[in-house]
Amino acid sequence: MSAEQELYGLLVPLLDERLLVPRACVAEVTGFQPLQEMPGAPPWYLGIAAWNGRGIPVVSFEGACGKRIPVIGGRTRIVIFTCLGQKLPAGHFGIATQGFPQLVRVSPAVVTPDSSRVFPERAPVLCQVRMVNELPLIPDLERLEEMIADETTVTAA
Repeated sequence: MSAEQELYGLLVPLLDERLLVPRACVAEVTGFQPLQEMPGAPPWYLGIAAWNGRGIPVVSFEGACGKRIPVIGGRTRIVIFTCLGQKLPAGHFGIATQGFPQLVRVSPAVVTPDSSRVFPERAPVLCQVRMVNELPLIPDLERLEEMIADETTVTAA
């Protein structure tokens, strides 16, 4: 197996499942902190966190998918993602997680497509994959960024 076919990813723990994301998309993982509320935002938009001298939106991925939003607890972390587009002024956003992400090496030998679930068209999920004994989700980070930008614009107006 050549090094070109292998990359590092993070398994990000959610309430009932995990996300598999490229390591390069994650700027930092921080402890959870009190958030500035965004009046009028949907429940999945948890608020604004102070990070590196700027305010970044923090969301519940579960909530953005229409599921129950987990309770914030002692294990909750914020995984800070670098935006793929230009829609968010801060250039970053956070997802609240249920623990610390796990670094994994990903290759075609380890990850295969799994089409056992269908996701709603507007959900921020690209697909589900099979990875050893797990079925992590591949998030649509661009879609999530659009959802956050839409709410930030509406709320800030």
